[in-house]
Amino acid sequence: MAEQTTMIEQVQEVLDKLRPFLLRDGGDCELVDVEDGIVKLRLLGACGTCPSSTITLKAGIERALLEEVPGVVEVEQVF
Repeated sequence: MAEQTTMIEQVQEVLDKLRPFLLRDGGDCELVDVEDGIVKLRLLGACGTCPSSTITLKAGIERALLEEVPGVVEVEQVF
């Protein structure tokens, strides 16, 4: 359980670093859950309807999380 809490905290730290870039484009993201290394995010604002949101999610957010948080295997968008 402590391991799960640490991973959630680490994911939140990375998201906080990325947040200014999302906000600049009128969007944001919310951490919904981390389960078995899968980070579940909800894209908000402009990011929720942007045609490039999949690229933002996979090439931006997922890549950063894979590099910086041990145990993360994938990022999924939830609605």
